[in-house]
Amino acid sequence: MRRFVSFDCMRDRLAATFDEADGTTGLLIVSGGNEIRAGGHAGQSRLAAWAAAKGYPAFRYDRPGIGDSEGDNRGFLHGGEALEAAVAAFRRECPQLARMVAFGNCDAATSLLFSPHLDIDERIIANPWLIEARAGDADQDNMALPSSAAIRARYVARLRNPVRLTRDLLGGSIDLGKFARGLVRLRAPKPPAPLAVRTAEALADTGIPTTILIASADATALDFQAAWKTPEFRCARMNPRVSLTGHATSSHSFSDDAAQAWLRERLLAALQSAKLDPHASAC
Repeated sequence: MRRFVSFDCMRDRLAATFDEADGTTGLLIVSGGNEIRAGGHAGQSRLAAWAAAKGYPAFRYDRPGIGDSEGDNRGFLHGGEALEAAVAAFRRECPQLARMVAFGNCDAATSLLFSPHLDIDERIIANPWLIEARAGDADQDNMALPSSAAIRARYVARLRNPVRLTRDLLGGSIDLGKFARGLVRLRAPKPPAPLAVRTAEALADTGIPTTILIASADATALDFQAAWKTPEFRCARMNPRVSLTGHATSSHSFSDDAAQAWLRERLLAALQSAKLDPHASAC
């Protein structure tokens, strides 16, 4: 059965939805961006119903200033208090819980990483957001610029198809000067962005079993994959509590049938898991 509930976070009242089930392992679904708890095209609502049908209670909520929740929307970097309150509310609504798995996509994944003291047992994070906000932007949803990794992938794809590239150049759909300048900029070394460094440190230090899911052709995921290979993420790659796996899709939310089936397989594996080791690794 699905119930609509609410809980306190500091001075605000936040709205949530609880899909009941008899299981002792629950799924906390964290919304990314300025998305309401139902998710794009009700994807998170369907995911919660699926989990409950499998016997795993599921809990979703609107962060402050989003959807039905009170308060100010201060962006994903300030989502820790709401996350902690949501975890506590889930446990109150479902007192039989022995384990909790948290799932978040995009900046919800990053927010989960930046909340290291949550009372959860496992994290599934998809396409973590690493792109720095521009001055004045409160959240990643205000940013329209693609990541450098996504731009690089687009350039590489064009260079690998010389027939199409020649046709586009002759047809005028590509500005040759701009294309050349873009190639030069992409070759120039860039220092790691502070958000990427903070993410790398969070992954390196975590003792919570954490699975990173990647939509391998998604722009946000391309940016994370590029960062993952850098020296800054060396300790994260060495952490035995952290694993990364990908699926060949361009759907950021794993919305196509094959990607959605793959996502649910990964979530079900986590819900069925017995990983309880709290000890962090050292690099």
